Amino acid sequence: MGSLNKGVGKVEVTLRWDPSPLGKPAHDLDIIAATYAVEDPYGSPAYVVHFDSRSPDGTITLNRDSRDGQGFGFDEVMTLELNRLAPAYARVVVGVAIQQRDGRTTFGEIVNTGFRIREGYTVLAENNFAGVSASTAATIAEFTRDGSAGWEFRALLRGFDTDPNSFAGAMGSSLT
Repeated sequence: MGSLNKGVGKVEVTLRWDPSPLGKPAHDLDIIAATYAVEDPYGSPAYVVHFDSRSPDGTITLNRDSRDGQGFGFDEVMTLELNRLAPAYARVVVGVAIQQRDGRTTFGEIVNTGFRIREGYTVLAENNFAGVSASTAATIAEFTRDGSAGWEFRALLRGFDTDPNSFAGAMGSSLT
């Protein structure tokens, strides 16, 4: 008999931060999702979704992209339809990277950073980046599945000191 656990289905990841002070370069934070194959769940990502992209099958989409944090509430929004993701994928890691155009910038230098992950109206995680304030990028969530048991969620606040391109390749590395 199969599992009755449906697991996590459709998830929304939102990101917020306040704009830079007047006269200072804009802070640009980006939500990034990396999808990993069943054969190599801790290796290189099968594909990465970030600004100006979406997953090949349309199951992971960046719905709103901000380059400066101006707006009301959450500035970036990404939707992950895990319930539609092909069985070839066993893991999805979501993170946030700070664009480093104007010199090294860390989460601690950006005012009012925060993220929320929810499924429907249920908040799975909500936090800020105080725990990784010296970092330039951070993972915030991991979704895994084992066979047909459905997707499981784990909050994963882990800081990195790297640029966005390097972060995309390293964000799903093993925690051991």
